Amino acid sequence: MSQKVPSFAELLDGAQQTACHLEMRDAYGVDSEADDFAGWKATGQRDIDPGSPYWGPWVELIRRTVTRGVVVRRVRIVSEPVSDYIRYEHAGTPVNLGAGEQVRWLPRRRASDVALPGNDFWLIDGRLIRWNHFTGNGASAGGEICDDPATAKLCGDAFEVVWERAVPHENYTIN
Repeated sequence: MSQKVPSFAELLDGAQQTACHLEMRDAYGVDSEADDFAGWKATGQRDIDPGSPYWGPWVELIRRTVTRGVVVRRVRIVSEPVSDYIRYEHAGTPVNLGAGEQVRWLPRRRASDVALPGNDFWLIDGRLIRWNHFTGNGASAGGEICDDPATAKLCGDAFEVVWERAVPHENYTIN
């Protein structure tokens, strides 16, 4: 069933036990990252200041979420060799980790036999899905909420298989 799409703050503030995020694209083109990504491409330097205007709101949200005892996990399925965008994400991941997220990476070749949903998602407490839709160019095409138990099970099962196969950030090197 489709419902009103809450903000990420509302979604994570409502989590009681787990918040799992699966990312499956090799490039995103969301407006809020455009300047930061362009700066990284030009200089090779990534903003990794958790208090910066770019990171601050996210870090604050994740910290208050994990402080309540919610486990926040993110796994990224990536093609190798990785895209420039994935290099950019990898360079910023220490901020995610410092905020309290657990992050892993799975080479796409190791996901070939996993039944995956068609879109990136957040799964909250194993029951509420926030689909993240994107255009062909990676721009945000809005979100969608689903609380169908069978769909939540599909997402949860897929996430757990990917998580188990994935490499923790500290062990995943970009070549």
